[in-house]
Amino acid sequence: MPAKIKYELVDGLKEKLGRSKAVFVGEYRGMTVAQSTALRAKVRQAGGELKVAKNALFAIAMKEAGLNALPEDMMKGPNIFAICYDDPVSVAKVLKEYVNDKTQKAFILKGGLLETQQLNLNQLMALADLPSKEVMRGQVVRTIAAPLSGLVNVLAGTMRNFVTVLANIRDKKEESAA
Repeated sequence: MPAKIKYELVDGLKEKLGRSKAVFVGEYRGMTVAQSTALRAKVRQAGGELKVAKNALFAIAMKEAGLNALPEDMMKGPNIFAICYDDPVSVAKVLKEYVNDKTQKAFILKGGLLETQQLNLNQLMALADLPSKEVMRGQVVRTIAAPLSGLVNVLAGTMRNFVTVLANIRDKKEESAA
């Protein structure tokens, strides 16, 4: 490959890595074009992008983007790199789902990098088990709102009881007047 093309590839990867929140590495040996295309579409929907690049060029781009280097054992073989721009958990879920799919045996997930933290395969799978960003936001809102809704129910109960007492007094007065 001419050197100019390599520089352009590294610059393109460096730009993508500069915007990324996480990078996950998998080996794609034996994947068909249809499998690769389907996985790319799912990762894109989750807010990421799959890139196939030479390991050496990807390592150079990571270094130039200011990211920690991935371990050598992850950077062996024909790798595909999932670059996460939005929610790393969503992309990790897609990759885990694909790895656990019984119909495919070609894709092997290796690990990755979450911001500056290296992730091995077990940590990546644990990340994939986390709830998505939207679910976590909902849980936080519910946690904050629970005491407030409890207070509203207590105050409403007091008012309800007060109205019931007034209604009983009215009914007794009507009975005694009749």
